[in-house]
Amino acid sequence: MSLIEMRRTQELAAKLFRGLGDLSRLNVLSALRNGPLSVGDIVSRTGLTQPNASMHLRCLADCGLVTKERLGRFVHYEVADKRVLRLLDEAEELLLKVGSGIGACPRYRDSGGRPRRVERRSRQWRGR
Repeated sequence: MSLIEMRRTQELAAKLFRGLGDLSRLNVLSALRNGPLSVGDIVSRTGLTQPNASMHLRCLADCGLVTKERLGRFVHYEVADKRVLRLLDEAEELLLKVGSGIGACPRYRDSGGRPRRVERRSRQWRGR
């Protein structure tokens, strides 16, 4: 792989992780873990408002991370590639080891300017 190709791949990876770096989008992907859901089902499982859930679903669909299919009056969304879920599983496993360091890192702050707390929940992505 040339330096230019490697750079482009890294830029795309950074965009992917920025997209996955949103808590609402992570909650949507977690809700979709066990199969397709309508927007209403996603709203009830995530606590997001319908417009907010729709906006995040549109973002995930535009990036190719979820697919949608109209079934009658409803549109059902599904994770487009199971590797997305495996990536989230791997992130969870990594957080079990480095989560306290990330939580204490002064460079990762919440919206109020305070360091973010990382809660250690086993199998968070699986809803267990």
